[in-house]
Amino acid sequence: MSSRIEENQMSETKIPSENGLDLLEHARSRMLDDQESLTLDELSSLSELDEALVPQLAQLAHEVRLDRCGDLVEIEGIVSVKTGGCTEDCAFCSQSSQYDTTVKATAFLDLEEVMQAATETLETGATEFCIVLAVKGPDEKIMRKLEEIIPAVAKKTGLNVSVSAGILNQDQAKRLAQVGTHRYNHNLETARSFFSQIVSTHSWEQRVETCNLVTQAGMGLCCGVLLGMGETTAQRIELIGQLREVDPIEVPINFLNPRPGTPLANRERLSAIEAIRWIALFRLGLPSVILKYAGGREVTLGELQAMGMTSGINSLIVGNYLTTLGRSPQEDLAMLEELSMPVGALAVAI
Repeated sequence: MSSRIEENQMSETKIPSENGLDLLEHARSRMLDDQESLTLDELSSLSELDEALVPQLAQLAHEVRLDRCGDLVEIEGIVSVKTGGCTEDCAFCSQSSQYDTTVKATAFLDLEEVMQAATETLETGATEFCIVLAVKGPDEKIMRKLEEIIPAVAKKTGLNVSVSAGILNQDQAKRLAQVGTHRYNHNLETARSFFSQIVSTHSWEQRVETCNLVTQAGMGLCCGVLLGMGETTAQRIELIGQLREVDPIEVPINFLNPRPGTPLANRERLSAIEAIRWIALFRLGLPSVILKYAGGREVTLGELQAMGMTSGINSLIVGNYLTTLGRSPQEDLAMLEELSMPVGALAVAI
């Protein structure tokens, strides 16, 4: 795996402030006055802004978020119902059985355990609850368990129940939709041109096919990214274009938190200001999506997490992630209160 991961150098060409202010004003006029979308070339130019202009870029993204999505923030809790032992070789993932990590395979949680996690999620004020499995895709046994768990959790808690269970076929997508799955998460992770350096056991095209099946079945598509794996600036812009093509309702923004034992264990994390830059650019590139704070935000942004919320984010996962600890829900709720950001469910037409 490590031989497939190359050191891609980020562009060091930065547009000076005097020209950058013109670019920002042009983007503001296009998006807020004319209600248009930026081209990938325009986004690429904004990605080269001098670091000193990142706060202004973030401010524009926040204004676009309020204009296109409103002021509500959606909260989600997640539970890993099947952890570890995955046969895939995603270079970032400590749940892969191909790497020597501290994460070992565990048995499928029973309904009572899932219900407890859902109840704890409800107590945070969340409206979303995502059931996550470390599998290439669900077999029949997993499908039957999900068909039992999803409606049971929804009925008891009133939460919108989402699922992340890997690659689906058409029948599986229809069955999950029929039992009330609110959204299905299937991340592209990275651009098509970089994907083969991160995963070899399935293709980027397989991921896109599942995304399309999710939409066709009538579920909301949640399709996220993982930034900081060695991709170039151009590949991040490419990824925004590819997300536009699959047309997700929700886009989780994850930042690489290098895990011991994986091929990316020694990769440097993005700086906080670069993370802010890319949150803003994903908002400007995908102005109407639910843009979600997801894995790696705590270690990447540190004290700038509140700034991230005012850079285009309008949703966040609270509590712990799949194999790493997040901060407490109380800290996130206090942050939202301080920012005067009301919490609620975000309705997006499918």
